[in-house]
Amino acid sequence: MTTPDPLHRALHAPGPRPLPDEAAHLLRTIDAPPRLAAHLRLVHDVAYELVEWLEQRYPALQLDREAVLFGAATHDVGKAVHVSELSVPGSAHEEVGRELLLVHGTAPELARFAATHASWTLPDIGLEDLLVSVADKIWKNKRVPELEDLVVRRLAEASGRTVWEEFMDLDDALTAVGEGAQERLAFQSAHTV
Repeated sequence: MTTPDPLHRALHAPGPRPLPDEAAHLLRTIDAPPRLAAHLRLVHDVAYELVEWLEQRYPALQLDREAVLFGAATHDVGKAVHVSELSVPGSAHEEVGRELLLVHGTAPELARFAATHASWTLPDIGLEDLLVSVADKIWKNKRVPELEDLVVRRLAEASGRTVWEEFMDLDDALTAVGEGAQERLAFQSAHTV
């Protein structure tokens, strides 16, 4: 009996939701590090939870669900090139990730998430971009007030409710998601760089 290779395990081990087929195929094509695949599954899984929460609370909200999920599933793909950034902070992977996605046939409007996930203060940043950024933080229970405030303002504009009401609800949702951070960190650590 043969054991699956480490990348296959990272993509298919029980735990977080599987990545969209297109994202999983790309990771296999570029022979991504298993830890990167595990991380992308985790952020994608959290983004899925956030999108579900938003769709239940704000049925009229204009939101490209598939873009958020694809963005979360590929946001750090540039770390397949800049592998050291899987262990230490860095931003070299961002533009490289966007370019890598474009080279592999990803539409520019989806490839952008690789470059925008750490740049939430850019002008005209979309709600989808903000949600990918939030998912990339809250998966490990990291709270970024400036980022969350941008999401709260968008939700208040869409709902007509006060910023404070939206803040309280989003805070509750993010706190609930953050409670699973230890399990998610353990899942990621179980996969090699």
